[in-house]
Amino acid sequence: MKITGISTTIVNAKLRNWVFVRIDTSDDGLYGLGEATLEFSSQAVATRVGELADLLIGRNPLDITRLWESMYRYPFFRGGAVTMSAMSGIDQALHDIRAKSFGEPLWRVLGGLARDRVQMYDHVGGGDSSAVYGNLDGALASRIAESKAEGFQAIKILAVPQTAPIDGITPLRHAEAIMREAREAAGDDMAIMVDLHGRTSAAMAIQYARVLEPYQPLFIEEVVGPEMPASEMARVARSTTIPVAAGERLFHRREFLELLNAGAISIAQPDVCHAGGITETMRIGALCGTFGVPLAPHNPLGPIATMVNIHIGLAAPNFMIQEVMRNDVPWRDDVVRGVAPIVDGYVDPPTAPGIGVDINLDEANKHPYVQSEPVQWTHSDGSIAEW
Repeated sequence: MKITGISTTIVNAKLRNWVFVRIDTSDDGLYGLGEATLEFSSQAVATRVGELADLLIGRNPLDITRLWESMYRYPFFRGGAVTMSAMSGIDQALHDIRAKSFGEPLWRVLGGLARDRVQMYDHVGGGDSSAVYGNLDGALASRIAESKAEGFQAIKILAVPQTAPIDGITPLRHAEAIMREAREAAGDDMAIMVDLHGRTSAAMAIQYARVLEPYQPLFIEEVVGPEMPASEMARVARSTTIPVAAGERLFHRREFLELLNAGAISIAQPDVCHAGGITETMRIGALCGTFGVPLAPHNPLGPIATMVNIHIGLAAPNFMIQEVMRNDVPWRDDVVRGVAPIVDGYVDPPTAPGIGVDINLDEANKHPYVQSEPVQWTHSDGSIAEW
């Protein structure tokens, strides 16, 4: 069996463009699908997929490790968000082919079940997400009530507003008010995760953690930006009783090793669309497991990524909980068919071969690529703010 073609399909989903990858083979009818979504870089990723395809055409798609190493090591300049995202989509599609060739669901060929089902958590945002300070208008409580009614036992919120490197009491009071509203709506039985989104310096993250602690978040996420030294994240981790999570903007296990050695994280959040696909995410999981750190993979992306993460969650021994984005567009299930249902906050093991999904190109083509722009925040003096 040989790889005969690699192509991409870009689907605009409002918040971002999904980048889907398809690999065709010489085995009639056997192809694989993956997702390589990278915000604000969709066309760059699609171009990179085409460039990496030159290394793979004519080779055996079942030699996944060798193909991964070829994509990573042959280019003189290695890594980076665009290349690693392109590799991720290709790698997922290769694993899809491998599992389909055995007639087995992906989780089976990743080592079989490590658990009976995967717990999912709902991303419900904050107040008015278009504003620097979300409005305390009851919208957050309403979204949390909807998640509870649909059976979710865990949610993520955005509570921390735009913040200066050293700021005053107003943003702290705002974050506390958002967190209080969330806890009152969720009750004590629902876990709440808080995403700081890399908006804070270590000094401000420590102050935010102090006002959030009484409400018992399950973890706080991205307490500093990914370019900061591991010692800064570790400083936050040592200052609070709340577990610290990070990893969505890391691309290789070596970057996770730095955080693990520094004692900076209690939960690892690799993104299967950025961190080298299934191959590297499973390596990251094994590495984190040696430090006793569980996985809560990052996933605000498309439906193929969600399904891939479900398979990883079923097979990875140190998996903890899985993020899902459900409310970006109402036609998710029209474009990608076969996504496993979430029932009472959990997903049972899929039974279809491979990842278990397929793309409806007619529906996908109704939502062509639209150029998107990143959020652009500035402080009161005009300087650039983290968002």
